Amino acid sequence: MEEMVSRNQVMAWEEKYESGVYNKQPIVLVRGEGARVWDIDGTEYIDCVGGHGAANLGHAHPAVVAAVTAQAQRMFLSPNGFYNDMRAQLLKELVRIAPPGIERAFLCSSGTEAVEAALKFARLATKRTKLAASFIISTMRAFHGRTMGALSTTWNKAYREPFEPLIPGVTFVPYGKLDRLEKVMDDQTAAVILEVVQGEGGVNPGDGEYLQQVQALCQERGALFIVDEVQTGFGRTGTMFACEHYDLRPDLIAVAKSIAGGLPMGAALIGERLGEMPKKVHGNTFGGNPLVCAAALATIHALETEHLPERAAKLGARLMDGFRAINSPLIREVRGLGLMVGIELKTQSGPYLGALAEKGVLALPAGGTVMRFLPPLVISEADIETVIEKVALVLSTD
Repeated sequence: MEEMVSRNQVMAWEEKYESGVYNKQPIVLVRGEGARVWDIDGTEYIDCVGGHGAANLGHAHPAVVAAVTAQAQRMFLSPNGFYNDMRAQLLKELVRIAPPGIERAFLCSSGTEAVEAALKFARLATKRTKLAASFIISTMRAFHGRTMGALSTTWNKAYREPFEPLIPGVTFVPYGKLDRLEKVMDDQTAAVILEVVQGEGGVNPGDGEYLQQVQALCQERGALFIVDEVQTGFGRTGTMFACEHYDLRPDLIAVAKSIAGGLPMGAALIGERLGEMPKKVHGNTFGGNPLVCAAALATIHALETEHLPERAAKLGARLMDGFRAINSPLIREVRGLGLMVGIELKTQSGPYLGALAEKGVLALPAGGTVMRFLPPLVISEADIETVIEKVALVLSTD
């Protein structure tokens, strides 16, 4: 039986019993529907945090609720040592919707696990196991996760340094600078990993020509091209995967967040250059469990039938146009792709995000100076206009 508790009691319990690793806003969220969320006292917000990009379908999407409810009455967990109907259907669907060249998938439970799998598979497939200075090449301002392997390819020293030594042989190069990549890539480089849009690094969209050149360089020198689509995948940028904007054919793609409508799931999508993985080289207890597979199947169906990637392209363009029309000396730049939008300020974004929450809009930072907006793709046009209006009020200096 649920215990009736107050806002202060919930906050006190989390402060006392949780690990302490999270910074929290003083808001207790208890319910969500579509692009709206409500706190414990009934205050309503437009959600532009979107579960850090995991709520592309919004909260409590009816199709996902129905799929999970039905599957929960059949089977929660089927180990990967057995075949399963829901897992089989999802694997087939993921390969169908993926960029060309993807042939298989490894299912897991999160984005950082998907990156870990991609890094392991790259090392295995290339047979480049001799330690080299540029064994794995990542980019400055990249974020790929917080487990030890993924963390090794994450740029922010504040995340990495407390846990060093990490995986050796990881080199960082400036994002967008092909000449710097060419200088450090050698015959022992197993893979290059990057994001099509750097999310945590400040909502920095990559240049299409640069991304295609990185792909070509990897093919030329025998390294694998890993694209992290954990945040950009499943319609967020205006196409099912951000790779599609530039006709990229990665060897490995890490996906997660919105893959299962908000439930915890991830996958490493495996390209034709790798083929089938040897038995027992990797595994995951909860990866591909029938419950989240059912949610993921419902998510993919809703994304396609409701034309949500196209909606993200249209509404994202309007959101950026609206932000660019704001006359404020605080704004340095507005940038993004689809409904992945950032406003870079000339000062720290924290106080303005707090003020925005007080006006009923939740957003999140991307680095110290960027306000990041990741609303559900089901957000209404009216709510987009409200977000623009509230941001204009918060950034007004009058």
